[in-house]
Amino acid sequence: MIGTALTQLWHTTGLFGFAGFAGAEYGLGNLAMIIIGLVLIYLAIKKGFEPLLLLPIGFGCILSNIPLAYISGIDPANGSLGFIKILFDSGISSGLFPILIFMGVGAMTDFGPLIANPKTLILGAAAQFGIFVALLGALALSFVPGIQFDLHAAASIGIIGGADGPTAIYVASRLKPELLGSIAVAAYSYMALVPIIQPPIMRALTTKEERLIKMKQLRPVSKLEKILFPIAVLLVCALLLPSATPLLGSLMFGNLAKECGVVNRLSDTMQNALMNIVTIFLGLAVGSKMEATHFLNLNTLGILLLGLIAFSIGTSAGILIAKLMNKFDPNNPVNPLIGSAGVSAVPMAARVSSKVGQEENPQNFLLMHAMGPNVAGVLGSAVAAGVLLAVVPFMEVIV
Repeated sequence: MIGTALTQLWHTTGLFGFAGFAGAEYGLGNLAMIIIGLVLIYLAIKKGFEPLLLLPIGFGCILSNIPLAYISGIDPANGSLGFIKILFDSGISSGLFPILIFMGVGAMTDFGPLIANPKTLILGAAAQFGIFVALLGALALSFVPGIQFDLHAAASIGIIGGADGPTAIYVASRLKPELLGSIAVAAYSYMALVPIIQPPIMRALTTKEERLIKMKQLRPVSKLEKILFPIAVLLVCALLLPSATPLLGSLMFGNLAKECGVVNRLSDTMQNALMNIVTIFLGLAVGSKMEATHFLNLNTLGILLLGLIAFSIGTSAGILIAKLMNKFDPNNPVNPLIGSAGVSAVPMAARVSSKVGQEENPQNFLLMHAMGPNVAGVLGSAVAAGVLLAVVPFMEVIV
């Protein structure tokens, strides 16, 4: 009797699952993923790499890989749903969390630098070039044995190049939900690693003289301009690209609430309480998709590689286009370093541009100038997502 009880107790332990006795879905792979989760937590706490994202993602990874806990799945004994699975189904699969995140981002964003210097919109658009290069790269990788990416998967992977986690989640949830975990982790990881990935590329593609360029002070932007901007963007989006409206619409609503000055309570809620709550839930839900059975495969390796390539190309494209712009307008030069901020990792990419510039000249303040392409990158990634969502299903029908 006691022996039977002890046996049953043993069958419910994590050790039993890690040893691979609890079924094919459990084993040492889960232990490996828990270690990866701990590494993400270390990077968040010790290194300060996007702690608001990496801490819940890393913890969600650990929770989802605990054998027999069914935190991110369904308990076969009683059919109950794990709490992270509930979060994932209601917020990620539905696309709700990314939209709420965009609303909060809009409420925290000042489009003034972009309005004051509209040509930085070109830099934000140029940085999205990596998205489409990664899309083609994903299709090319399909010829490698063990890796299979169709057009839907390639489009979902490509959006990582925009360095915009919510957009990557939104697109993947619509086009290729089964790759959502790997894509989300790649997108948020590269967002967190912006201070490591971008500076070497920025220094390699610019000369010392270019990094020393001082830009003219931006003109003041009126309150009326800031109010009209989100309305104008929304109307243009509604007319030309309705598929991008969920993301851009929530972004513009949040921004209008901030700029109009008559709903400060709503704006404050979107910037703080709502943003913080959704970030917690989104991070845990994303981390839960790092289960060993879905994450440890060649497809994931391909996604991480393509994401890095896409992000690097997007950074490079922004810098090179900035240099090209200077050829056409030498009297009003742009410091090419701000071109790297065209990826939509707000405001991290803009801070990196400013930091690299101040390494050459501590009196060269590029932050506000870099915010122009940075916020333009947010718009660019949302537009790119809308294009992919509109075109990919149509292309698949043709093919």
